[in-house]
Amino acid sequence: MRTAQFDQSIVQKNNKRRRSQDKTATIALYAVAGLFLLLLAAITLYVIGRGVISFTPKYLSFQKDGLGVELFNTVYMVFLSLVISVPLGVGAGLYMAEYAKSGRLTNIIRTSIETLSSLPSIVLGLFGFLVFVLLEKATWNMFAGILTLSIISIPLLTRVTEDAVREIPNTYREGSYGIGATKWQTITKILLPASMNRITTGVVLAAGRSFGEAAALIYTSGLTSDVDFTNWNPLSHTSPLNIFRTADTLAVRIWYLKTSSILPDKYELADMAAAVLIILVFVFNLTARYLRRRSSLK
Repeated sequence: MRTAQFDQSIVQKNNKRRRSQDKTATIALYAVAGLFLLLLAAITLYVIGRGVISFTPKYLSFQKDGLGVELFNTVYMVFLSLVISVPLGVGAGLYMAEYAKSGRLTNIIRTSIETLSSLPSIVLGLFGFLVFVLLEKATWNMFAGILTLSIISIPLLTRVTEDAVREIPNTYREGSYGIGATKWQTITKILLPASMNRITTGVVLAAGRSFGEAAALIYTSGLTSDVDFTNWNPLSHTSPLNIFRTADTLAVRIWYLKTSSILPDKYELADMAAAVLIILVFVFNLTARYLRRRSSLK
């Protein structure tokens, strides 16, 4: 009897210690998460606050001392890079998850994808400069920047898609095959919709990195823009739609203003550009989530 009571007392003490440890760990994790959220909020409010203080209507114009051209270039280049990288990245992720057989070659490919996704952007920028500019005997141009941004995004999208599809329970596949669906029908009708939330997150992360990319674009798309917004002929060198013209983005403009510009109000303009860039990324994230939610309700 005493032995049973003694054992029960030990069990209760152990349970109490485990609950205490669990509570301590939970509090610590919440504290760390809260600290990072506060830090993120502080940085965001600081940058936007500096932009609001520096705001002048002319900064949103399409003149030399405005940011309109850079804003257009940023959105245009990121959109075109996603048009290239999303089909390739998602397709590669589906292949790795559903078609590629386990083996040494597959492991090498997967390791290469992970390595590419972690490479510094300046290295990829130098690669883009060598391949898309020098080897083509061209000058800085938007198309080289778009291709470089695509190379940066594809490994991330591939990895996210592969992980998202692999984590779908096999019962989804078995149920689809059980009603006579083909493998392609199972992928397009079952697996892709089931993993779309995570794939959308990958697209948002890839776009966010592209929005803020500067190092890679300095070597590929250039530091200036010569654009005439009354000329919409895509074959004209000064047309905004021409992808073979030089094009600086908001991130590149911030770097240039902080390092080489001789404009008298360069710091105020840089603060405004940083605020516009953060707001742009925030709006893109909200729009992507909204479109995804709308499509899932249909």
